[in-house]
Amino acid sequence: MLLVYIPRQREHAKAQAAGILSEAEREAEVLKQKKLLEVKEKFLQLKGELEQQVAQRNEKLKQIENKLKGREQSLNQRQSDLEKRNSEIDVLKEKLALQSEGIELKKEEYEVKKVEYEQKKQELEELRRSEQQRLEQLGGLSAGEARERLIESLRAEAKDQAQVYINEIVEEAKMTASKEAKKIVIQSIQRVATETAIENSVTVFHIDSDEIKGRIIGREGRNIRALEAATGIEIIVDDTPEAIVLSSFDPVRREVARLALHQLVQDGRIHPARIEEVVSKVRKQIEEEIIETGKRTVIDLGIHGMHPELIRLIGKMKYRSSYGQNLLQHSRETANLCAVMASELGLNPKHAKRAGLLHDIGKVPDDEPELPHALLGMKLCEKYKEKLNICNAVGAHHDEVEMESLIAPIVQVCDAISGARPGARREIVEAYIKRLNDLETLAASYPGVVKTYAIQAGRELRVIVGAENTDDSTIATLSEEIARRIQDEMTYPGQVKITVIRETRSVSYAK
Repeated sequence: MLLVYIPRQREHAKAQAAGILSEAEREAEVLKQKKLLEVKEKFLQLKGELEQQVAQRNEKLKQIENKLKGREQSLNQRQSDLEKRNSEIDVLKEKLALQSEGIELKKEEYEVKKVEYEQKKQELEELRRSEQQRLEQLGGLSAGEARERLIESLRAEAKDQAQVYINEIVEEAKMTASKEAKKIVIQSIQRVATETAIENSVTVFHIDSDEIKGRIIGREGRNIRALEAATGIEIIVDDTPEAIVLSSFDPVRREVARLALHQLVQDGRIHPARIEEVVSKVRKQIEEEIIETGKRTVIDLGIHGMHPELIRLIGKMKYRSSYGQNLLQHSRETANLCAVMASELGLNPKHAKRAGLLHDIGKVPDDEPELPHALLGMKLCEKYKEKLNICNAVGAHHDEVEMESLIAPIVQVCDAISGARPGARREIVEAYIKRLNDLETLAASYPGVVKTYAIQAGRELRVIVGAENTDDSTIATLSEEIARRIQDEMTYPGQVKITVIRETRSVSYAK
């Protein structure tokens, strides 16, 4: 089937990228404020619990104090009674002395009174001793001193516990808010993966209503075919409400298709010519975003003086994966681990961090030659004037070249730590992406081929040829040759459909 491409050049709009960046910054600020609020709420909650515990302790102390006061009052009352009895006895003695003449007390009554007096006196003395012993058991102090010391001890204990809780909350807040926490070697080995590997092969594009699906498909499917041909992805429009699935092994293509669809739906003009124009603009926008990502990465890691081309390649890592693990995340993590290990060993942490960030730079070149990625990364570092020890560390992290510096084994170890964690990588995804890349590379090796796209999980290969280099009679021959080579040289499940597309364009301008 013939697809029509009508390239036009219009004014490039940068507002979309700025909007996305500003929105991301606002979301980051909102998230930061949210985390701070959560920490404050937790702190206030713990503080309230501690105050409640202190209040309970104070209530218990008050109860103890009231009991002591009650016992003290009882003792005072008993002492008062004893004094009163003593005074009565003294009065009785005086009366006996005054009435000694003429009044003769019976000896028996006198003995009884004396015995009662002695008994009461002894009881009061024993009671006083028991109360005094109880007070002494509280700490060998008086009632007031014991009460004050007990209250002070409980207050100090509550204060210490409150300080421990406060310190734990502060430390937890620092750990949560810190972007790059200090790591030591043994903790780096034992930590789990920061990001679990996921199967990145589809993107879901959300739409406001299902009516837009018909406009995206177009009359007789021309719009969706034009979009698939321009972006090289497979667009799945099914019964899923308010959603369209974009399928491709290449995340850059999926992002281009997603942004292009977003602009087309917002603009409302969806036709093949407009699709090609928007896709072209979005590709330029993605290139700018790649450069911005690279700059932001080196700034975050504190790396300076890096060549702009290396910065651009670092930005491309965001859209690449290594065995299912995001390459940029892996490189950033390796860089931080290298800096920590170098500091522990007394080496230069800046050189180690630089080498860790660049160690997989050979996986994202523009031309993708046959060299192993470690050697290709070393050549790129040499080309853009990186230091010799950094170049050697990049080239030697898979033992392709001999290690000549102490940074090289550090990079190799940190690369293994980041990649060997449970869930960090998936070999199946890497093999799947390599098979799709090999399909496209094989078809692109034929003369006259302009573009190649592997879609439908590698079960279909679309080959676009130029009309000036081929004719209609050679299209069938080309598809058969590609099919035969795939069958002889590659291993794949099921079958692969090869579709060769040739188009002729005639463009005129009315002035």
